[in-house]
Amino acid sequence: MLRTKGTLIGFWIVTALFCFEIGFTAYAQLSLKEAADGFTHLGFPGYFRVELALAKILGVVALLAPVSARLKEWAYAGFAFNLASALIAHFAVGDGPQAWGFAAVTGVLWVMSYGLWRQLQARPLAPSLEVAHG
Repeated sequence: MLRTKGTLIGFWIVTALFCFEIGFTAYAQLSLKEAADGFTHLGFPGYFRVELALAKILGVVALLAPVSARLKEWAYAGFAFNLASALIAHFAVGDGPQAWGFAAVTGVLWVMSYGLWRQLQARPLAPSLEVAHG
């Protein structure tokens, strides 16, 4: 099966939304007192908040930039670990959906972005997209 324009457009829309959400959390972790307080509430040290924010920024760059598929795969893996760990941390301290809901929604966007990316990697380019993509 060939790549379709719809798959390509869907991938970029979902990936842009995912990267926007991840980018916002990186900004919040670096800039907002509420985010710092949230890390303290979860039992994490302050340096981890900064380290995680910088890793998120690098991951977003890897997803949006024309880099190797292997690097993108590692970025997706890092985001999967991050989102699963965020959910586990919130559940462990007894937080409700108002605390872990953002991570859950971002996780759905991750699944959609990664799934569409894998589809695009597995399919040859349709002849109608060669000129536009190539």
